[in-house]
Amino acid sequence: MDGLPPDTIPEIAFAGRSNVGKSSLVNALTGRKTLARTSHTPGRTQQLNFFDLGGRLMMVDLPGYGYARAPRDTVDQWTALIYNYLRGRVGLRLLCLLIDSRHGLKKADDDILNLLDKSAVAYQVVLTKTDKLKAGALAGVVKKVEDALRKHPAAALTVMTTSAHKGEGVPELRSRLHMLAAPTRLG
Repeated sequence: MDGLPPDTIPEIAFAGRSNVGKSSLVNALTGRKTLARTSHTPGRTQQLNFFDLGGRLMMVDLPGYGYARAPRDTVDQWTALIYNYLRGRVGLRLLCLLIDSRHGLKKADDDILNLLDKSAVAYQVVLTKTDKLKAGALAGVVKKVEDALRKHPAAALTVMTTSAHKGEGVPELRSRLHMLAAPTRLG
């Protein structure tokens, strides 16, 4: 935690299970294909990666939780780092909790939802990889997740849907995050 950048501008963090598409979504939101490193191997992101967007907003790509191809003690260290980050960052304005639309909420996600409620971190659930589902199946997943969120006081009750691959939902999420950025300084 001591090595993190100064906590001086609003931060938006991206969390989710390993291989949910956090880095791909960060790249889609910023319009840069290689800003955040992506991989088909779960557990590739192993640190908190900070991306300063013009001194107005900091995007933070967190390591995935749950399954990862890494030693158990390494995964435990990542998990502890994420928990400490969530509890201790004053500038954290929103956590985007990414959920793979093909799988919906899992036990590991429920644990994070409860932690976020306890730490009073506002969060937005974002379904990823929505291009992999038909419209009816996606609507069912959205309803199920929104129903589950009613029990969580820190959650935004509306679920956002995205496909980093096809760009679906990316402008809407970008607009939501833009509202949290620090104002531009004139002259």
